Amino acid sequence: MTGTINATQELGAFLRARRERLQPAELGLAIRKQSRRTPGLRREEVAELAGVSTDYIVRLEQGRGLRPSAEVLEALARALRLNLDETAYLFDLAQQRLPYCDKPATVPAATLVMLVEDLAPLPAMLVDHRYDILAWNREMSRLLLDIDALAPARRNTMWMCLMHPGMREFYLDRDQIIREGVADLRAAWAAHPDDGALAQMVADFTARSPEFAKAWAEHDVKVRGRGRKRLNHPVAGVITVDFEVLMPLQETDQRLIVYRAADAASQQGLDRLTLDALDVDRLPALQAAHAAVAGRQPVATTGDGGTAPVAIERSA
Repeated sequence: MTGTINATQELGAFLRARRERLQPAELGLAIRKQSRRTPGLRREEVAELAGVSTDYIVRLEQGRGLRPSAEVLEALARALRLNLDETAYLFDLAQQRLPYCDKPATVPAATLVMLVEDLAPLPAMLVDHRYDILAWNREMSRLLLDIDALAPARRNTMWMCLMHPGMREFYLDRDQIIREGVADLRAAWAAHPDDGALAQMVADFTARSPEFAKAWAEHDVKVRGRGRKRLNHPVAGVITVDFEVLMPLQETDQRLIVYRAADAASQQGLDRLTLDALDVDRLPALQAAHAAVAGRQPVATTGDGGTAPVAIERSA
């Protein structure tokens, strides 16, 4: 085996392997009385199911340099009963773009909702490709605004940034935030051409927000996986947060966004948001814990709910 993949040959080998694993009875095909020396389906049976010629299937399996269209690949995937991962692999080998075939999930997986909660005290939320907020923890709600108080149709980070009066002064680098958000949204818009809700959202923002319309007209495209934001929070003050965007393999249309303080002063601001009004007396203990973590010194919980450094014995 060489260090590179011969995509044409692998495409042929993959199609043949998938063909040979299927039995005619699985597809409701009549089995001829004469013996079948070919394991699985015959090439002519696949050709009939996919609506192409038998010669075309032969040339594909022999790796003769054909580049099937997306329509032919979809037909082959249906004929061979490929799952989503196998279909994506088929399209990759043929150097074709996989059409978006499934309706985007609007309900997050329970495990992702629990993960968002478990990330506390880090502010975290789960969004889809439209920036609709599907799940969030208390820390994120306190950092941005009261997400629970918003109507479900308004739980969208792009709408909050552009339209919510309470967030006009929230982002110190507002123009940059909008440009980057729109560049990311344009990538999602192209990847989901049949998403009417997304198309309508873009049309509404273009009509109602000059800031969005200006950024959209630039045709910039960039998907950001991490970055930094400067925030002007009414309680925490001016803080700087770093963010990471993670995409679950099983829910590739959804994104887990996690914020963390970029410096000690910003961490103190986030600490003030984390504690309830009745927990103000615990603020010094929380800050001590963060300081210990920053210095890589472990801490232990004391009997009164505070924290204390743990002594580390080093061998000679």
